[in-house]
Amino acid sequence: MSGSTLGPHVLPLLGPLLDTVPAFIPPEVDMAAVKADVARDGVSAPPADEPGLLEVVREAEQDGIDLKIVVIDQNPHIDTPLRDIATEVGEANPGSTVLVLSPSYAGTYSTQFDRVTLEAGEDLAKTGSPVQSSQNFVSQLNTPDFPWTGLTIVLMIAVFLAAVTTRILAVKAKRALPEETVSTSGS
Repeated sequence: MSGSTLGPHVLPLLGPLLDTVPAFIPPEVDMAAVKADVARDGVSAPPADEPGLLEVVREAEQDGIDLKIVVIDQNPHIDTPLRDIATEVGEANPGSTVLVLSPSYAGTYSTQFDRVTLEAGEDLAKTGSPVQSSQNFVSQLNTPDFPWTGLTIVLMIAVFLAAVTTRILAVKAKRALPEETVSTSGS
Protein backbone atom coordinates (compact mmCIF):
# COMPACT_ATOMS: atom_id res chain seq x y z
CA MET A 1 0.00 0.00 0.00
CA SER A 2 3.00 2.28 0.02
CA GLY A 3 2.25 3.84 -3.36
CA SER A 4 -1.53 4.14 -3.07
CA THR A 5 -3.58 6.95 -1.65
CA LEU A 6 -6.75 6.29 0.28
CA GLY A 7 -9.61 8.72 -0.16
CA PRO A 8 -11.61 10.28 2.65
CA HIS A 9 -14.13 8.12 4.44
CA VAL A 10 -16.63 10.97 4.49
CA LEU A 11 -17.44 13.28 1.61
CA PRO A 12 -18.35 16.56 3.35
CA LEU A 13 -19.95 18.13 0.28
CA LEU A 14 -22.22 15.16 -0.47
CA GLY A 15 -25.02 16.30 1.90
CA PRO A 16 -26.20 19.25 -0.25
CA LEU A 17 -26.04 17.07 -3.36
CA LEU A 18 -28.34 14.47 -1.79
CA ASP A 19 -30.93 17.17 -1.11
CA THR A 20 -31.15 17.92 -4.82
CA VAL A 21 -31.49 14.37 -6.11
CA PRO A 22 -34.34 14.42 -8.65
CA ALA A 23 -37.36 12.23 -8.10
CA PHE A 24 -37.67 9.13 -10.22
CA ILE A 25 -41.10 9.06 -11.75
CA PRO A 26 -41.72 6.14 -14.12
CA PRO A 27 -42.18 7.43 -17.67
CA GLU A 28 -45.61 5.80 -17.98
CA VAL A 29 -46.97 7.98 -15.13
CA ASP A 30 -48.32 11.30 -16.41
CA MET A 31 -47.77 13.52 -13.38
CA ALA A 32 -49.70 16.44 -14.89
CA ALA A 33 -52.78 14.22 -15.27
CA VAL A 34 -52.29 12.72 -11.79
CA LYS A 35 -52.04 16.17 -10.18
CA ALA A 36 -55.12 17.38 -12.09
CA ASP A 37 -57.14 14.33 -11.01
CA VAL A 38 -56.08 14.73 -7.38
CA ALA A 39 -56.85 18.47 -7.44
CA ARG A 40 -60.35 17.68 -8.74
CA ASP A 41 -61.49 15.18 -6.11
CA GLY A 42 -58.51 13.80 -4.16
CA VAL A 43 -58.18 10.60 -6.19
CA SER A 44 -56.28 9.58 -9.30
CA ALA A 45 -57.23 5.98 -10.08
CA PRO A 46 -58.80 3.70 -12.66
CA PRO A 47 -62.55 4.40 -13.00
CA ALA A 48 -63.54 1.05 -11.43
CA ASP A 49 -61.74 1.90 -8.16
CA GLU A 50 -62.63 5.58 -7.96
CA PRO A 51 -66.04 5.39 -6.15
CA GLY A 52 -64.64 3.28 -3.30
CA LEU A 53 -61.52 5.43 -3.02
CA LEU A 54 -63.60 8.61 -2.93
CA GLU A 55 -65.50 7.13 0.01
CA VAL A 56 -62.21 6.41 1.81
CA VAL A 57 -61.09 10.01 1.18
CA ARG A 58 -64.40 11.31 2.62
CA GLU A 59 -64.10 9.08 5.70
CA ALA A 60 -60.50 10.20 6.24
CA GLU A 61 -61.61 13.83 6.01
CA GLN A 62 -64.12 13.18 8.81
CA ASP A 63 -61.16 11.99 10.89
CA GLY A 64 -59.20 15.18 10.15
CA ILE A 65 -56.96 13.66 7.48
CA ASP A 66 -56.63 15.45 4.13
CA LEU A 67 -56.00 12.23 2.19
CA LYS A 68 -55.03 12.04 -1.47
CA ILE A 69 -54.88 8.64 -3.21
CA VAL A 70 -53.06 7.76 -6.42
CA VAL A 71 -53.30 4.31 -7.99
CA ILE A 72 -50.98 3.27 -10.80
CA ASP A 73 -51.69 0.08 -12.68
CA GLN A 74 -48.14 -1.27 -12.98
CA ASN A 75 -45.49 -1.99 -10.39
CA PRO A 76 -42.28 0.00 -10.82
CA HIS A 77 -39.10 -2.08 -10.60
CA ILE A 78 -38.74 -0.94 -6.94
CA ASP A 79 -41.11 0.87 -4.59
CA THR A 80 -39.11 4.12 -4.32
CA PRO A 81 -40.85 5.82 -7.28
CA LEU A 82 -44.16 5.56 -5.39
CA ARG A 83 -42.75 7.72 -2.59
CA ASP A 84 -41.46 10.17 -5.21
CA ILE A 85 -44.93 10.37 -6.79
CA ALA A 86 -46.45 10.84 -3.32
CA THR A 87 -43.98 13.62 -2.55
CA GLU A 88 -44.79 15.51 -5.77
CA VAL A 89 -48.53 15.20 -5.15
CA GLY A 90 -48.07 16.21 -1.51
CA GLU A 91 -46.03 19.26 -2.43
CA ALA A 92 -48.77 20.26 -4.89
CA ASN A 93 -51.36 19.83 -2.08
CA PRO A 94 -49.79 21.31 1.09
CA GLY A 95 -50.93 19.73 4.34
CA SER A 96 -52.19 16.58 2.70
CA THR A 97 -51.29 12.97 3.34
CA VAL A 98 -50.72 11.07 0.11
CA LEU A 99 -50.97 7.33 -0.50
CA VAL A 100 -49.72 5.95 -3.81
CA LEU A 101 -50.54 2.34 -4.65
CA SER A 102 -49.43 -0.08 -7.32
CA PRO A 103 -50.45 -3.76 -7.44
CA SER A 104 -47.71 -4.81 -4.97
CA TYR A 105 -46.22 -1.61 -3.50
CA ALA A 106 -47.23 1.47 -1.56
CA GLY A 107 -45.58 4.84 -1.11
CA THR A 108 -46.56 7.74 1.11
CA TYR A 109 -45.96 11.38 1.93
CA SER A 110 -47.24 13.49 4.80
CA THR A 111 -46.35 16.48 6.92
CA GLN A 112 -49.02 15.45 9.45
CA PHE A 113 -47.76 11.93 10.26
CA ASP A 114 -44.27 10.69 11.05
CA ARG A 115 -42.42 8.25 8.80
CA VAL A 116 -42.82 5.34 11.24
CA THR A 117 -46.61 5.68 11.18
CA LEU A 118 -46.64 6.07 7.40
CA GLU A 119 -44.51 2.98 6.87
CA ALA A 120 -46.68 0.96 9.23
CA GLY A 121 -49.64 2.05 7.12
CA GLU A 122 -47.77 1.16 3.93
CA ASP A 123 -47.25 -2.37 5.23
CA LEU A 124 -51.01 -2.76 5.66
CA ALA A 125 -51.72 -1.15 2.29
CA LYS A 126 -50.27 -3.93 0.17
CA THR A 127 -53.37 -6.04 -0.35
CA GLY A 128 -53.70 -5.79 -4.13
CA SER A 129 -57.11 -4.12 -3.72
CA PRO A 130 -56.78 -0.31 -3.82
CA VAL A 131 -59.93 0.29 -1.77
CA GLN A 132 -59.05 -2.26 0.92
CA SER A 133 -55.44 -1.04 0.96
CA SER A 134 -56.59 2.56 1.44
CA GLN A 135 -58.97 1.57 4.24
CA ASN A 136 -56.16 -0.32 5.97
CA PHE A 137 -53.84 2.68 5.59
CA VAL A 138 -56.35 5.11 7.12
CA SER A 139 -57.08 2.64 9.91
CA GLN A 140 -53.37 2.57 10.79
CA LEU A 141 -53.22 6.38 10.78
CA ASN A 142 -56.13 6.44 13.24
CA THR A 143 -54.62 3.82 15.54
CA PRO A 144 -53.27 5.51 18.67
CA ASP A 145 -49.57 5.11 19.29
CA PHE A 146 -48.40 3.30 22.39
CA PRO A 147 -47.51 5.91 25.05
CA TRP A 148 -43.78 5.16 25.14
CA THR A 149 -42.96 8.45 26.88
CA GLY A 150 -45.31 7.72 29.76
CA LEU A 151 -44.01 4.17 30.11
CA THR A 152 -40.42 5.43 30.12
CA ILE A 153 -41.19 7.98 32.84
CA VAL A 154 -42.95 5.37 35.01
CA LEU A 155 -40.06 2.91 34.59
CA MET A 156 -37.47 5.57 35.41
CA ILE A 157 -39.36 6.55 38.58
CA ALA A 158 -39.65 2.86 39.57
CA VAL A 159 -35.91 2.31 39.07
CA PHE A 160 -35.11 5.47 41.03
CA LEU A 161 -37.38 4.41 43.91
CA ALA A 162 -35.88 0.92 43.91
CA ALA A 163 -32.36 2.39 44.06
CA VAL A 164 -33.29 4.76 46.92
CA THR A 165 -35.04 1.95 48.83
CA THR A 166 -32.04 -0.35 48.35
CA ARG A 167 -29.66 2.35 49.61
CA ILE A 168 -31.83 3.10 52.66
CA LEU A 169 -32.05 -0.61 53.54
CA ALA A 170 -28.27 -0.99 53.09
CA VAL A 171 -27.56 1.94 55.42
CA LYS A 172 -29.98 0.58 58.06
CA ALA A 173 -28.41 -2.87 57.79
CA LYS A 174 -24.92 -1.41 58.20
CA ARG A 175 -25.98 0.57 61.30
CA ALA A 176 -27.73 -2.45 62.80
CA LEU A 177 -24.67 -4.68 62.31
CA PRO A 178 -22.39 -2.98 64.92
CA GLU A 179 -25.22 -2.88 67.46
CA GLU A 180 -25.76 -6.61 67.09
CA THR A 181 -22.02 -7.20 67.38
CA VAL A 182 -21.79 -5.15 70.58
CA SER A 183 -24.85 -6.77 72.18
CA THR A 184 -23.69 -10.32 71.41
CA SER A 185 -20.11 -9.80 72.54
CA GLY A 186 -21.18 -8.18 75.85
CA SER A 187 -23.23 -11.13 77.04
